[in-house]
Amino acid sequence: MHLRHGCDTAAMPSTVIVATDGSPLAIQAAIRGVKVLRPADQFVVAVAIRALDETLALDGSGHAGATLTESELRNLQVEAQQQGTAALEDTVAALGLAGIETRLLEGDAGPALCDLADELGADAIVIGSRGRGGIRRALLGSVSDYVVRNAPCPVLVVGAGNE
Repeated sequence: MHLRHGCDTAAMPSTVIVATDGSPLAIQAAIRGVKVLRPADQFVVAVAIRALDETLALDGSGHAGATLTESELRNLQVEAQQQGTAALEDTVAALGLAGIETRLLEGDAGPALCDLADELGADAIVIGSRGRGGIRRALLGSVSDYVVRNAPCPVLVVGAGNE
């Protein structure tokens, strides 16, 4: 029986978000997490790509000009979308489950995943962790750390040593 927000939801469908970036670690985390959380009614594999700053193609300073042309910016956006789509496809193929929904999210991964969980009323999020030490995490941040602290549902973090 699943309990959510203090209510008995055993009759309600369960939704699990599986976060990925397409890396071998993320795919292994997805496989392990899905094994732990099965059966679920719906698995949603999600990847977040950074939204590119459109001001990089603007020349508003009057001095040096734009960093990128509009065409270069569009090409970078298309490339990011293609890489995100490939990450989704690789993860879905590795999971080997039928009927998996995919989501290509734009923005910072942590907030984007938490927003998706809220939107879907997700029961859990599966996410990998590279296992950075405290200093590296403090300097670089951690998507899994952010999600654990801000998700509206339980989060299963699968570390690098859990293969």
